[in-house]
Amino acid sequence: MLIGELARRSSVSTRLLRYYESQGLLTSVRLANGYRDYADDAPMIVAQIRGLLAAGLSTEVIRELLPCAAGKQPRLNSCPDLVGILRGTLRDIDERMEVLDRNRQALIRYLDAAEAGQAQPSTVTSRSGSRHPVPVRWKRGRQPRGR
Repeated sequence: MLIGELARRSSVSTRLLRYYESQGLLTSVRLANGYRDYADDAPMIVAQIRGLLAAGLSTEVIRELLPCAAGKQPRLNSCPDLVGILRGTLRDIDERMEVLDRNRQALIRYLDAAEAGQAQPSTVTSRSGSRHPVPVRWKRGRQPRGR
C-alpha cells in the first residue's frame, strides 16, 4: 500500500510515517516511480509503535522491542533482553520524575517567596547530590516576562 493509504488507515500523517521509517521502525519498498510501498501489516505495526510511544518508550527502545510485539495493543512476547530493556526504561522514567519533582519543589518555593514579596534564591539538588543555587532572574517586585 502507498504512504497515503497507510496514513488514512492508521490515522497518522505521512510525515510521521516517514519519520518512523527513518528511525528503523517501519519499512517500505521503493517502486519504480519512487513511491513507498508498505506491506499489508503496516497499519498493525504503526498501531504497535503508537502504543509503545504512549507508554513513554523512545524510538530507540521501540526499535529493539518491535520484534517482540504482537497485536495492536501491543502485547510483548518474551524476547531476549526484554525485561532488562523495560526495567532500564522504567529506571530512566523514575529518574526524570525525581528531577521534575525537584523542579516542581523549587518552583513552589519561588512562588511562595514571590507571593510573600521576597523573591529569594533557593537551592536544588542535582542527580550527583550536589546543591546548586537557583538564580532569581527578576528583581524584587518585578514579574518575569510572560507573566
